[in-house]
Amino acid sequence: MPQTRRALLRRLAIGQAEGRAPSMMGAVVRGGRPVWTGARGSVAGEEPHSDVQYRIGSITKTFVAVMVLRLRDAGLLRLADPIGRYVEGTPVPEATIAQLLAHSSGLAAEPRGPWWERTAGELRPEQADLFGERPQRLPAGRRHHYSNTGYALLGALVERLRDGETWGEVLRREVLEPLGMRRTTLRPLMPHADGWAVHPWADALLPEPAQDTGLMAPAGQLWSTLEDLCRWAAFLLRGDERVLSATSLDEMRTPAVPPEHDGWDAGYGLGLQLVRRNGRRTGGAEGAWAGRRLAGHTGSMPGFLAALWVDTEEDLAGIALANCTSGTAIGAVAGDLLEIVADREPRIPEPWRPLSGPLDKDLLALTGPWYWGANPFALRLRAERALELVPLSGTGRASRFRAEPDGTWTGLDGYYAGETLRVVRAEDGSADHLDLGTFIFTRGPYEPAGPVPGGVDAEGWRV
Repeated sequence: MPQTRRALLRRLAIGQAEGRAPSMMGAVVRGGRPVWTGARGSVAGEEPHSDVQYRIGSITKTFVAVMVLRLRDAGLLRLADPIGRYVEGTPVPEATIAQLLAHSSGLAAEPRGPWWERTAGELRPEQADLFGERPQRLPAGRRHHYSNTGYALLGALVERLRDGETWGEVLRREVLEPLGMRRTTLRPLMPHADGWAVHPWADALLPEPAQDTGLMAPAGQLWSTLEDLCRWAAFLLRGDERVLSATSLDEMRTPAVPPEHDGWDAGYGLGLQLVRRNGRRTGGAEGAWAGRRLAGHTGSMPGFLAALWVDTEEDLAGIALANCTSGTAIGAVAGDLLEIVADREPRIPEPWRPLSGPLDKDLLALTGPWYWGANPFALRLRAERALELVPLSGTGRASRFRAEPDGTWTGLDGYYAGETLRVVRAEDGSADHLDLGTFIFTRGPYEPAGPVPGGVDAEGWRV
């Protein structure tokens, strides 16, 4: 609506003016396509358009993580595998691939030597040149400690398992081309913005170098455009089977390390930053925390800032790009663009539609009320033979379940994530009870004839 568009432009204008960015661009993606784009300032004397390249810094890590998950889904590695199994000469051979993705390997944040983002990659020609005398600063797997060097190792992992092909070529062929992202590159292509530092006490500019960072490139080398990043945001929201499934993207958005404090407002999944905006506790001191949950990444390289956030519940993304080294909270700009639309124009639910294809009557017979002890639940049938278990009493553990070829289901979220749901049938073939990770669900509350662990008092219910 016009009022929303004005609010979006105003937020972008405030970000550019107060952050003193030579230029700033923003976009909102909804329903898999850009629904608003805006620009302030100038590039080469003109207002930038959506095909102008900016350096996106650590948003590069989201691309590297997708390539690693593709290798996992192809059966070429397990996330629990130690990196030393695939990459020789690493200082942390026992750190797992999952720990590197989630920045919990304990590796040092930065490579040794001069500031890697402003110096040529030739200064560190070999992997051993990335690490100093104390490469590991924390015990692996215990805490989140952001590590650019960890993503250098993940780039080497991609190259090792793709027969020595460079990670950039793998990225282009397996990810960028299928998604139509032809303007996302390792080196800048015209038209592109120049990177600037802005003097802290005067409105003066200083050009920043744009170095090829060599082995550190998987940590932050990529250049991209607003148009391409809208495609990337749509992919992160919905997945694309040609690149990575929605299930694997859900896994990337799941917190992979414990929060540092109660009521977390930031975390990290597998290659994705996680933030909770406007977090608040509900239900008093012991209540749950609420707030809009976003996934994505911020990025910075000398002369550039970038941010991309997605909200899967709203099917919405916000993107912001600027060509300055510091001065503007680019992550807040991207998040605000998203929230302006979410607050002013909340998502309209997709139309309800019946299940497609022939209805499996055996599955339909499983639906309805089930009881864990005396606690009532409902089992619902979803598309592709999926099941959903929801509590009916206001308390209890809800979860979604994916159908498996062997006739069982695997939990996707909540307490039962990864657990197996089995239907135990009676002699006549009817469903007798459900076994969910040893928890027994029966058709009635504490049925005397049911296989309730520990048995049921012979006199049954009483007053």
